[in-house]
Amino acid sequence: MSEPGKYVYCIVRCPEERSFDSVSPIGGGPGKVHTVRCGDLAAVVSDCALSQYESTRINMLAHERVQETVMLELALLPVRFGTVANSGSPVDAITRLLRDRQQEFHGLLADIAGKAELGLKALWKDDKIAFQDVLSERPDIKRLRDSIASLPPAATRYERIHLGEMVKEALDQKRAAVAEKILAGLRPIAVATVENKVMMDRMIANAAFLVEAAREKEFDSAVSRLDADMGAKVQFRYIGPVPPYNFVNIIVNWNREEGA
Repeated sequence: MSEPGKYVYCIVRCPEERSFDSVSPIGGGPGKVHTVRCGDLAAVVSDCALSQYESTRINMLAHERVQETVMLELALLPVRFGTVANSGSPVDAITRLLRDRQQEFHGLLADIAGKAELGLKALWKDDKIAFQDVLSERPDIKRLRDSIASLPPAATRYERIHLGEMVKEALDQKRAAVAEKILAGLRPIAVATVENKVMMDRMIANAAFLVEAAREKEFDSAVSRLDADMGAKVQFRYIGPVPPYNFVNIIVNWNREEGA
């Protein structure tokens, strides 16, 4: 009878076997989330019947919940969603992974030791706020808008295209300036910063920060000052601490690992 597959959530430093009974595994099966060890490194895993998991909200949340539960006790290296060892002996494959990449994993664990990821998104509270600021700061845009407002669209087609281009450029510049003001107050407190893509027109900044535990309160205070200074126009969404998703993402190619 073949061994059950193993779904891999993260890599930790853990010299003894562990289980995490307070969190359910992906797929909601009866098995426990537990470790597979090699020396003082371990993979946090659970038994699984599937070889692939769809990126559904339920599956993604289950994956993240396990990582967040483990993080309460151990520093971890997040493994990419959907990583399953299911050929031959999954335990042997995971043990080989930990053995062959031990130097890499030890180095990354040392890099994140005593640190956590904090995330901050900044959005305009209203779609019109930035536009109104642009009109007050750019009289040329306001003049052009007012000059064609009462004229037929067909007669002012090119002027309207030009106006749209001017507004877009001005809004992009406004967003960049406000984003830089926000990030400039936070970068010096962090060990590392990742600026992610903004995901909607209202979004100004979408960043992740790797922060030493000893400076988390300092970072919290800096975010509070930004909110006090800019909160009338800008909404801040602050999360963390969370696993270092933006700074570590372990990718496993089982075929390559087997051939190493």
